[in-house]
Amino acid sequence: MSTILVTGGTGTLGSPLVARLRAAGHEVRALSRHSQDHPVDLMDGRGLDAATAGAEVVVHCATNPRGGDDVAAGHLIEAARRSGTVTNTVYVSIVGVDVIPLRYYEVKHQVERMLLESGLGVTILRTTQFHDLVAMVTDTVAKLPVLPVPLPKGVRVQPVAVTEVADRMAELAVPTPAGRVPDMGGPEVHALVELGRAYLEATGRGRRVFALPLAGKAYAAFRRGGNLTPQNAVGKVTFADFLAERA
Repeated sequence: MSTILVTGGTGTLGSPLVARLRAAGHEVRALSRHSQDHPVDLMDGRGLDAATAGAEVVVHCATNPRGGDDVAAGHLIEAARRSGTVTNTVYVSIVGVDVIPLRYYEVKHQVERMLLESGLGVTILRTTQFHDLVAMVTDTVAKLPVLPVPLPKGVRVQPVAVTEVADRMAELAVPTPAGRVPDMGGPEVHALVELGRAYLEATGRGRRVFALPLAGKAYAAFRRGGNLTPQNAVGKVTFADFLAERA
């Protein structure tokens, strides 16, 4: 069994991943700023040396859409180097980070490059958006004081279950690095408008949905399907399954 450090260990992906790793018998250090056992601030590196000491595997799930992922990754890379024991740093990224000119995606892609150029053993998994993200986006726009609910026109998504991503990450969290592994996508591709409508209906909000045309290079890249990986539709849980479970 290994000693595994998980950043973002209390988050949407980190929580089920930590549970799986512990169930498999590993010693798991779930990092967060408020952790009693391993308090760590990735933005300034405080606590990282103690957290990485003796760890063989680092799984990097922590992320912040508001920015700073590159700074956090830099501190994590330096701590992993200093540890002298980390042999594999596993990073979860997003399908399309290399083709969609969205700032958050560009930073995620920069973190991939930082890891690959770090000299550390690295494993990188890109996934499509989680089912939960589709729900969150729909909830956010549904709060706007407009009727009907606006969602981007022509954007398709291929959502995947976070539990299935946690399963895959647990498989990759081994001492031997695997480099860039095949992308992981959900089982079906649907229009975001279609899934947003289904989510509102399933949550008792039968509001109309409006397909809103947008502008910009990032929107155009999404419309071209840069966020999709139909050739890697390995997920089994559909968005309908996700809705049924939430109901």
